[in-house]
Amino acid sequence: MKKTSVLLSALLLASSLAAKEFVSIGTGGMTGTYYPIGGAVCRLVNKDPNIKCSVQSTGGSVYNVNNVLKNELTFGFVQSDVVYDKYNGKGKFEGAADENLRSVISIYPELLAFVVSKSENIAKIDDLAGKKFNVGNPGSGNEVTTLAVLKAKNFDVEKLGYRGVLTVQECPHALKDKKIDGYTFMVGHPTANITDAANSLPIDILSIDGAEIDKMLSEFPYFAKGVIPAGTYEGVDKDVNTIGVKAVLVANKGVSDAAVKAVVKAIVDNFDEYKTLHPALKSITKQSLVEGLSAPLHPAAEAVFKEAGILK
Repeated sequence: MKKTSVLLSALLLASSLAAKEFVSIGTGGMTGTYYPIGGAVCRLVNKDPNIKCSVQSTGGSVYNVNNVLKNELTFGFVQSDVVYDKYNGKGKFEGAADENLRSVISIYPELLAFVVSKSENIAKIDDLAGKKFNVGNPGSGNEVTTLAVLKAKNFDVEKLGYRGVLTVQECPHALKDKKIDGYTFMVGHPTANITDAANSLPIDILSIDGAEIDKMLSEFPYFAKGVIPAGTYEGVDKDVNTIGVKAVLVANKGVSDAAVKAVVKAIVDNFDEYKTLHPALKSITKQSLVEGLSAPLHPAAEAVFKEAGILK
């Protein structure tokens, strides 16, 4: 009888596991914003007994978009500018367009921060000449956007005293140890990464504005102006004008309708709870969930948004 009971339990467990659909969400470094929000999304998704969601720390946007399209990840957090470039074969993805890419949901606005050590007297982009500045690890969305801004500002990256290629999670320690004088991070604010830097040494964040940036925004409509409010980080006591994109959850068009529906419904149906799970989510609205999408919506996501009255 005991053996029968054990066998039955094993069969039931196997049946339960077989019924579940396992999905993964590619995020970013653990000190950024993608990773904790990815974990929050998975916790909501896992309320559905038919889905098992896990979060993975990755190299960020470019890694995520490439591995979603290779079916190595089910979903991935990707900057909207990187989504646009990959879908259309622009910029870093020139000649490598992939129309299998699908938007699932817009997560939150990301704003670009040029973080610098106050001791280096860097007040504007031109002051980076001769400095040790971390442009971004190769292949990251952070690198893509930083280079676009430097180009718009007519700043030749060769003017840097040292072009850093660290991941953003390495940068606060490198800044403290004077291995670099500054770095960039396209992220939802506040983020533990920049908080850690500000708590280690006096920092400033450069404003990214002016006629050159206005021209850049007219050419690339997935960028928008934004402000990092004064007091967001220790020692940064003024509003910082900058630009931003949207963090978008993407998938391959072949991902199952059930998986996409589970993720979108987890956020839409638990929206009030969702907004409390990270400070970067405080300002979002249900309507913002469908804004800034630079690849077509997955049909299952579109169906959920229409059912909820978010799309007509």
